[in-house]
Amino acid sequence: MEKALTKDTLEKILDGAIRDVTEQTAGVQLVKEQQNPLGDNICTVHITFDKGFDKGLILYADTSLLMRMAQNTFHDENISREDLEEFGKEYFNVLCGKVAGALFRETQTAAHFSPPTFYSGRFFPESREAVFALTYSDGNSDGAAIVHYRKGSAEE
Repeated sequence: MEKALTKDTLEKILDGAIRDVTEQTAGVQLVKEQQNPLGDNICTVHITFDKGFDKGLILYADTSLLMRMAQNTFHDENISREDLEEFGKEYFNVLCGKVAGALFRETQTAAHFSPPTFYSGRFFPESREAVFALTYSDGNSDGAAIVHYRKGSAEE
């Protein structure tokens, strides 16, 4: 059973996780933005919590930001589409692991999430509704957003 978690607490957990993991893994500092900084050329990485929490997370990132993060991490300018996908999934896996750990500390509920799925372009799962989104920029022209969603009202 899921212990109640306030929106503010969850936002704080997600904000800390995305900033820490992005800086530690890829050397990129994200700045929180009030408006959506995403461009038209984006990638999506998605997970669902399949144990402990009836929710999911989606990462939207400008492809150029994700590419730069992969280049920084691999110390290589030549990143293939397959490398980008693998980086995106592994990066989000680490981020979601950090989130799951923080959720456990807050709620004493063990969380398990599905393997990350990567999409070129925008993806949002059917029969779900966004609860909130946190948006970021790299301080320049690239952006990212992390979206927390739950089952849609038709399924609740």
